[in-house]
Amino acid sequence: MMRIFAIISLFAIILPSHLQAQDTLGKRKQDSVLNVSVNKQINSIERLAAERIADSLRRADLELQMAALSETEQQKRAGLLKELNALKQRDSLQLMRQKHQVDSLRQFVKGFPVAPFADTLFYVYTRQGSFTSSERAAAVSSRIKKICDEVSFSADSLKIVTSEQTVDVIFKSSLLISVSDQDALWANTDKRLLAEKIKNVIKVAVIKYRDETSWATIAKEGLLALLVILLVVLIIYGINRLFRLVLSKTNNPTAWYSRGIHLRNYQLLKPEQQRNILHGIIRGLKWLAIILVIYLALPVLFGIFPVTRNISGTLLGYVVTPLKKILLSLWEYVPNLITIIIIVIAFRYVLVFLRYLKNEIAYGKLTIPGFYPDWANPTYQIARVLILAFMLIVIFPYMPGSDSQIFKGVSVFLGVLFTFGSAGALSNVVAGLVLTYMRAFILGDRVKIGDVTGDIVGKTLLVTRIRTIQNEIVSIPNSTVLNSHTLNYSSDAPEKGLIVYTTVTIGYDVPWRQVHQLLIDAALNTEMIDKEPVPYVLQTSLDDNYVSYRLNAYTKQPNKQAVIYSGLHQNIQDEFNKAGVEIMSPHYRAIRDGNTATIPPEYLPDDYEPPTFSMPQQPGKPKDE
Repeated sequence: MMRIFAIISLFAIILPSHLQAQDTLGKRKQDSVLNVSVNKQINSIERLAAERIADSLRRADLELQMAALSETEQQKRAGLLKELNALKQRDSLQLMRQKHQVDSLRQFVKGFPVAPFADTLFYVYTRQGSFTSSERAAAVSSRIKKICDEVSFSADSLKIVTSEQTVDVIFKSSLLISVSDQDALWANTDKRLLAEKIKNVIKVAVIKYRDETSWATIAKEGLLALLVILLVVLIIYGINRLFRLVLSKTNNPTAWYSRGIHLRNYQLLKPEQQRNILHGIIRGLKWLAIILVIYLALPVLFGIFPVTRNISGTLLGYVVTPLKKILLSLWEYVPNLITIIIIVIAFRYVLVFLRYLKNEIAYGKLTIPGFYPDWANPTYQIARVLILAFMLIVIFPYMPGSDSQIFKGVSVFLGVLFTFGSAGALSNVVAGLVLTYMRAFILGDRVKIGDVTGDIVGKTLLVTRIRTIQNEIVSIPNSTVLNSHTLNYSSDAPEKGLIVYTTVTIGYDVPWRQVHQLLIDAALNTEMIDKEPVPYVLQTSLDDNYVSYRLNAYTKQPNKQAVIYSGLHQNIQDEFNKAGVEIMSPHYRAIRDGNTATIPPEYLPDDYEPPTFSMPQQPGKPKDE
């Protein structure tokens, strides 16, 4: 069994991991294919850019050649003009292709942020010369930081200079960034306009940073931080005072919350326990309020200083982001929740209808041919389980997390565990259902199952419980009951009566008619023995020393067999003792003294006279012999 459980556990652990590994591997393959496609498009864009640069150089050369021609060289001018127009048309087509490819790459390619002061100013998407996009972003951030340390910084020191291929943003004589046609393509604008925008962004960011890091600003921020700390201390002090007052007010032993909790006749909580739980909840709320105040104060405190402003956003994100996800998930789950509620209500009314039919059949108000009233409750329970299982199957796709691999793995694990672990229990359940519809016995019947005799006091899907005449409760698994023979004493007793019987052995010297009458009289004198039908006697064997007589009598109280048999045996002894008849079972050998009575005199009635029986005369002998 331990091996099976270990195998199941290993299977439950490996299955979700295997499914997750397959998903990860598939995702990696998909990402690899996507990266190859993106790199191809980026290389194609760079190749088109190089071709455009070459074409622009060729156009400049052609324009110089045309300017150098005289008016008489019209044919040569026409050729140069044709080539120049072709280059312009080609450049236009290449530009359109570049824009199209850039637009298709926007959702896959993420730019590198230029963030010299924690906040992102703009993004860099393209490489330039030997610098990659990330290296360009880092270099530009470093240059912007350096100009903040300039004492003589002025916004007018930032200028835009147009070079042959780029538009440069410079501070005094230092280059900050060169804006190329590729940068303009990713920004979906002209490189001159992009350079102007970047210059204005840098100017605003530097001025803001210098203002925030000035001594006057730092002093104001410090005073504001002290004010926040003082306010938090006061709030915590007020919370402590408030909850201390609440605790003192809730310490009243005569209040409604100090009477204990009762569930009918059971006291769930004593008054002291109820007050202790209430005070524990109040103390927990106090600490929750204090922690909440401190946690909300930290983002405010960190948000005062520019250096720690990102920490403020992070702290708030720890609370806001999960709450936002939870609320959003709940909102998105509302349609599925409504669907589940409708399904549950519909199945509930189906069960209500089946319960109504069950009650009608059980009370005999509704009769179905071939369907017994005692079948109503077990049939309802079976139908209820099947309907609930079907309801769970219908609801399952609408449950949260039903699509996750972990959820599926756990479901498979529980199913396999239930299958292996409940094999024996399921056999008992099936046997219990079979016994119910076999109607081998009902509650209260006196039965004998195997070696156990007693009254049926309980029937469940797993076991049958029997109370023996010694008041012992014996629980027998239903599978054992089904595989054993069952003797039911009560099934026909109310109508036909149960025959109780006992056997006595009497010597051949006692007339059989006298024995029959004595046994019948003993039966009629026994309580709970029916007078009708009349008891009867059967002679079951003629043995060497005695005759076996079996007394049969009817009773309609099979659950009182032990008392009936005890009284019957007592009356048999009394009747035979009165008649002076010796019961030969168990048989024994004794030297006879001629006395017919075998009962001590003190047990004989006052008017008792020993009976006389004449021995039959043997043929051929005189009577006086």
